[in-house]
Amino acid sequence: MILSRAKPALGSVSEKKKKNQTKISRLEEYLQQRDYLGALTLLEFQRSIGEIEEHADLWIGYCAFHLGDYKKAMEVYKSLTSQPECPAEVWVYLACALFFLGLYKEAEEAASKAPKSPLQNRLLFHLAHKFNDEKKLMHFHQNLEDVIEDQLSLASIHYMRSHYQEAIDIYKRLLLQDSTAALALKVYVALCYYKLDYYDVSQEVLAAYLQRVPDSTIALNLKACNHFRLYNGKAAEAELKNLIDISSCSFEFAKELIRHNLVVFRGGEGALQVLPPLIDVIPEARLNLVIYYLRQDDVQEAYNLIQDLMPTTPQEYILKGVVNAALGQDIGSRDHLKSAQQFFQLVGGSASECDTIPGRQCMASCFFLLRQFDDVLIYLNSVKGYFLNDDTFNFNYAQAKAALGNYKQAEEIFLMIQSEKIKNDYVYLSWLARCYIMNQKGQLAWELYLKMGTSSDSFSLLQLIANDCYKMGQFYYAAKAFDALEKLDPSSNYWEGKRGACVGIFQLILANKEPKETLKEVVPLLRNSGNPQVEYIIRALRKWAKDNRVPLS
Repeated sequence: MILSRAKPALGSVSEKKKKNQTKISRLEEYLQQRDYLGALTLLEFQRSIGEIEEHADLWIGYCAFHLGDYKKAMEVYKSLTSQPECPAEVWVYLACALFFLGLYKEAEEAASKAPKSPLQNRLLFHLAHKFNDEKKLMHFHQNLEDVIEDQLSLASIHYMRSHYQEAIDIYKRLLLQDSTAALALKVYVALCYYKLDYYDVSQEVLAAYLQRVPDSTIALNLKACNHFRLYNGKAAEAELKNLIDISSCSFEFAKELIRHNLVVFRGGEGALQVLPPLIDVIPEARLNLVIYYLRQDDVQEAYNLIQDLMPTTPQEYILKGVVNAALGQDIGSRDHLKSAQQFFQLVGGSASECDTIPGRQCMASCFFLLRQFDDVLIYLNSVKGYFLNDDTFNFNYAQAKAALGNYKQAEEIFLMIQSEKIKNDYVYLSWLARCYIMNQKGQLAWELYLKMGTSSDSFSLLQLIANDCYKMGQFYYAAKAFDALEKLDPSSNYWEGKRGACVGIFQLILANKEPKETLKEVVPLLRNSGNPQVEYIIRALRKWAKDNRVPLS
C-alpha cells in the first residue's frame, strides 16, 4: 500500500514547489508501474545531490522491500526507529522485513512495539503459524475481518498448511466480491492448482494473468514449473529464460529462486554448489538436496540432512519415509523401516491425500514394507495408468506381482524397465532370475549369472539359481550352478545338491523329457568332484549309455 503524502494547505506555488511536484509525479509513476528499482534509483539520486525527498527513508525501505532486498529494508527501518520522531507504525514495517529474512523472534519483538493495526495482526497471525502456536493462531484468526487483505492472509495460511481447496474457495469468493482484484488472485489460484497436481488447469488460469502482466516473477516461475511437470526440464528452462532476463536487473529474491529451480530442471546438476546456501532461504532447497543425495545413493548424507526436519507437508512426510526406508534397507535397521512405514501410512491414510496419486503410492509403500503384497497391488493397480513407462513404479509393481507368485506378468513388467541402474541392481537380477526359472526359462537365468562379474552378489545369484532350478525340476542348470558353487567353496555340501541334480537329469532322460545327449555333459560335472560316490554314479551312467548307444565323449 503506497504511503500517504502530506500536502501543505496554504502557500503560493513557487518554482521550487513545481519542481518537487514533478519529482513526486515521477516517483508515483514509478510506483504505479511497479518499477521499484526505478523509484529507488530516483530516491537515491535525489539524496546524492542534496535534494532530500519528504519521507525518503520510508520510500527507500518500501522499494527495497518490494524488490526482495529485505536486508536493506530492515537496515532502513532500524535506522528510522532510532530517531526520536519515528512514526510508531515503522516498527511493524521493520517486523515485516525481519519476517521475510526468517528472523521470526526478532520480528515478533518488533511487531509488539507497533500500535495495534490490521497489518500487525496479520503479521502476528503468520508468526503464530511459524511457531506452531495453535492458541495464538486462533486468537489472531478471530481478529481477522472480512476485508481482502485479511482474507488473503487466511488463504495463505491454508496454502502453507496444504489446505489448497480451502484456499481456492477463499480466492474464488474474493473474485466474486471484487473484480478489480481478479487479476492478481488468478496467480494464487494457479499456485493452488499446481500444488493439487492439476498442472494443466494451473496453466490455463495463469495465462490470463500473464497476458496483462508478462513480467511477473512469480507467474513466470510458476509457468516454468508447470512446464517441468507437464513436459520436461528443457521445456521448463526455456520458460525460465524470460524470468532470467527480467531478474538480471530487478527482484533480488528471484535470482535465488532461479538458481534453485535450474538445479531441479537440470536433474540435479550443480546441486552441491547451489542448494546448501539456500537451505534456510528456500524451503524446497533442503528437500531437493535430500533427493539429490538419494539419487547419488548417498543415503546416510540424505538422512543427516532430513533427520531433524519436523514434517508439516505431505511431501516432507513422504521424503522422510523414503529416506528411512532406504537407510533401513541399507543397514538392516527395523526401526528405520518401521518409521518409514508410519510416515507412509500417515500420508496415505489422511483425508486430504488418501485419494491422490502420492497418497495411494504411500499406502502401497506402507504395505510393501509390511510384506502385505495383496494390498500393495490394490493401490498400485489404481494408479498404474499414470506410470506406464515409469521404471521405478514398474520395478515395485513387478516385485509385488512376483511375491504373490504371478511370475509370468512379473517377468513381462521387469523386462519393460529401461534404467541401467535398476537393471544392474541385485534385487532386480535376483527377481528376474526367479521369474525366468518359475516360467521354465532356466537358461535365461543362467545367462544373467554369466554376465555378472565375480562378487558376493554373483555368488548369491548362483545359490538362487541352483536351489530354484532344483525345486522346479530344471536339473541341468541346477547341476551347473551347484558345480560352480562347489568350485568356489569346495568345503561345503554343494556336492549333495549337484549329485541330486545330475541324477535328476538322468531321470528326465529316462522319461524322454531331456535329450540323451545331455548325459555327456553330466559326466564331466560329476568328475569335477572329489567325492568317492562319483565313480559309482558314473559307472551306472556309462552302462546305461552303452546299452542305449549314447556316446559320452
